[in-house]
Amino acid sequence: MFNRRLACAGVLALSASLAAPAALAQSFPDKTITVIVPNPPGGVVDSSARLVADPLTKLFGQAVIIDNRAGASGNIAYQMVARAPKDGYTLLASYSAYHVGNPAMFPKLPWEQKDLVPVALIAAATNVITAHPSVPAQNLKEFIAYVKQNPGKVNYASQGNGSLSHVGTELFDQTTQTEMTHVPYKGSGPAIQDVLSGQVQVFITTPPSVMGHVQAGKLKAFAVTSKTRHPMLPDVPTTAEAGLPGFELEAWVGLFAPAGTPPEVIAKLSDGVKKALELPETKKRAETLGIEPRYLGPDALAALVRKDTEYWGKVIKARNIKAD
Repeated sequence: MFNRRLACAGVLALSASLAAPAALAQSFPDKTITVIVPNPPGGVVDSSARLVADPLTKLFGQAVIIDNRAGASGNIAYQMVARAPKDGYTLLASYSAYHVGNPAMFPKLPWEQKDLVPVALIAAATNVITAHPSVPAQNLKEFIAYVKQNPGKVNYASQGNGSLSHVGTELFDQTTQTEMTHVPYKGSGPAIQDVLSGQVQVFITTPPSVMGHVQAGKLKAFAVTSKTRHPMLPDVPTTAEAGLPGFELEAWVGLFAPAGTPPEVIAKLSDGVKKALELPETKKRAETLGIEPRYLGPDALAALVRKDTEYWGKVIKARNIKAD
């Protein structure tokens, strides 16, 4: 009798443990969802997170708020989410440069990729190769030739050591067999100011940061680093069109949750992101921001992380890139 009671108690406990995630998913969400952003307001990561926050608020009937936690090359935000409750109410707007780059740049991190599970890709952003008008080149081929003729004399700006603009420009140097001198800044703002003044000649970055200056003629744009032209810079060729096929440089932003979050909750969040990105008003807003809404589900995003981690890891090690 005693053994039978123990067996029944065990079955009931197992049933309860299996039912708990399903019950959580059924009621989810019943309170505010917080999206931690590892960057300051206004950049491509913050803009991408806000792109889905408003429509998700309407779809879920619960507030989806943004919490900007910049600093330490994103590691503050990543650690926060990695250690957050595994219930789907604390999410990370993950930036590709941090997610796949930091593991190769830091000998020790306060988080690991396995601490975070993919929810959905939100957006992708190409980069644009820009230069101060004083650079004596009218197209990408002439620019590459000019840099080759002046090794180490052309300066390029980045948003900081280990940033995508840093790693991406080092990849450009490696691909074209050129050598520019790196000048790191703390964010896009001060970098753009020095490029506009001519103190630094080159900046490879996402279009939202520079497209207004390109359109105003204050910066030259030699190419966008994607397969297709950018809708806000229709006259700027792709790298392939400009004579550098195979050189592509994209940033992406995706939602991640703490590992251990119930799969049913992940599925509900991912489906919400998919619906949010399909809304006409979301697409229109994304176009004005210069970012491309792009949905991938959890499995496809996990595959992208694996691919990019290997790819960027090789570049970072080959060029001996270190983060701040």
